Amino acid sequence: MTSLTNKAILAATVSIMATSAVAEGVLNLYSSRHYDTDERLYSDFTEATGITINRIEGNADELIARMQAEGANSPADILLTVDTSRLERAKAAGILQPVESAVLEARIPEALQDDDNQWFGFSQRARIIFYDKNDVTNPPLDYVSLADPAYEGMVCHRSSTNVYSQTLLSAVIENHGEEAAQAWAEGVVNNFARAPQGGDTDQLRGLVSGECDISISNTYYFARALRKDVDGLGAEALADIGWVFPAQNAEGAHMNLSGGGVAANAPNRENAIAFLEYLASDQAQEYFSAGNDEYPGVPGVGLSPSVAALGLFRPDAVDLSEVAKNVPAAQVIFNEAGWE
Repeated sequence: MTSLTNKAILAATVSIMATSAVAEGVLNLYSSRHYDTDERLYSDFTEATGITINRIEGNADELIARMQAEGANSPADILLTVDTSRLERAKAAGILQPVESAVLEARIPEALQDDDNQWFGFSQRARIIFYDKNDVTNPPLDYVSLADPAYEGMVCHRSSTNVYSQTLLSAVIENHGEEAAQAWAEGVVNNFARAPQGGDTDQLRGLVSGECDISISNTYYFARALRKDVDGLGAEALADIGWVFPAQNAEGAHMNLSGGGVAANAPNRENAIAFLEYLASDQAQEYFSAGNDEYPGVPGVGLSPSVAALGLFRPDAVDLSEVAKNVPAAQVIFNEAGWE
């Protein structure tokens, strides 16, 4: 896949701004990314293009509902959110539009794009297995093994209503089929050390407190604790936590996606496309890693030290748009398995 340089992308962006009859130097961004470090992304884009970003932040479902209610009068130019299932939900709601961009096609891998070019993924997090090195000598090496009776009473996980849980089970369905996914969910429920609760950082804290011996979390929560102080995850506690990138001899590690698309009724459409192209630039991609401990969506972009410290691994190359379509089936399986 052809790689365009950061300078070329910014030059193309400026060119678009100069020739567009629609652009007026404004971009209205609806974002459910709640990271203070994203401020650098926005300020750098404004500095490079002169486009002012007006930002509305909120829960992803609330933003999707708001854009639906606003309809043709919506001021939204861009929706940014986390997880493929939410991006697919936005597409199904009719609030995104197709985008034709040579920059995005060249930079973003096909598996991280919507089939109809309505959304694109810009950063990723691997959802991996963490364990207490003092108590677990043979950690599970893949997701399927989390259901092994050998780990009864050892596993902590988030609730079934969480999108990370839903997308992981959806990937299990895509890779192994619904029958295997049902057996897996039932096995994991039998191995719970406690009722599903809390966020990903709480799953890691459960290892420190001794409530769990094995947990699942996205990599950026752990990498963040390596980079800076996180309550309950000090250096001594982290030294006792081991990790496994699952299924390295099978499908590979499951990846969560953060991405966005152009709003269906975007009043500043060309500015919106320019912003998505900027997010695919080397400059922005490096900051996704350095500022928020994520994996860049664009291949070949360097990792921050905190992310690189986790080591090399093979990600699951499954088409994430196909995974997202399994979310309704995943919820049925969760319910039948008694996964709260």
